[in-house]
Amino acid sequence: MLSVDEYGRINLDELRSAITEKTLLVSIMTANNEIGTIQPIKEIGEICKENNVLFHTDAAQAIGKIDFDVNKFNVDFTSFSAHKNYGPKGVGALFIKDKNPKIKLAPLLYGGGQENNNRPGTLNVPGIVGFGKCIEISKQVMPEESKRIKKLRDKLLKSITSETDDVHLNGHPVERLPNNLSLSFGKININSLILQLKDIAYSTGSACASGESEPSYVLKAIGVKKELLHSTFRFGLGRSTTEEEIDFCISKISGAINNIKLQMIH
Repeated sequence: MLSVDEYGRINLDELRSAITEKTLLVSIMTANNEIGTIQPIKEIGEICKENNVLFHTDAAQAIGKIDFDVNKFNVDFTSFSAHKNYGPKGVGALFIKDKNPKIKLAPLLYGGGQENNNRPGTLNVPGIVGFGKCIEISKQVMPEESKRIKKLRDKLLKSITSETDDVHLNGHPVERLPNNLSLSFGKININSLILQLKDIAYSTGSACASGESEPSYVLKAIGVKKELLHSTFRFGLGRSTTEEEIDFCISKISGAINNIKLQMIH
């Protein structure tokens, strides 16, 4: 396992040092779902190719939000999911490189010849068709959509940071998903803030770990201070997010922060 810096990015020199003659595969997430940080996938792919090591990346969060090219990035395997890209739930895909080198996987299940003997079983045709359509739509709208969403996200960030000087952006400030905003609040009663933001949809952790009270291992890995681990909010913007909704969110958060400041004074 590789360490990460304060933004959640791996160190490429550490990756080079970690690869040995016994290394078969490197697997790294393209973009993190909690803090939005994007890894230097192209450079990682080049290092793996130089060392004759296979490279897999989980691109579920990245597909449809940033440019992604398996050939340009020297990727051998890529996994992604439809529901992260406005498609139907219950269907995903695994890209497997078929030349230079041609890769043959041993199936986890046996009994049928579907998917070139990689995964037996009846195919979810409606899900697959829906998956293909959502990717087709994303390819058409992504360039402008990502710019629009990033502009709204930055507006939200600028507004919140102008209200309090003790708010910390988690993840890389530039190399991050356009739809992700993860913030940790200090010097603010976080329970009071939560109570006043009932009209806003946000997360205090990973959706994959909902219901857990333990601090996020992602935030701990990037060195977020202990007192901030339980005061982190993640805002996710999307295709349907409007500027009016962002303005409403700004109004609610601004009002809540000012109310808490008044309570602290009195």
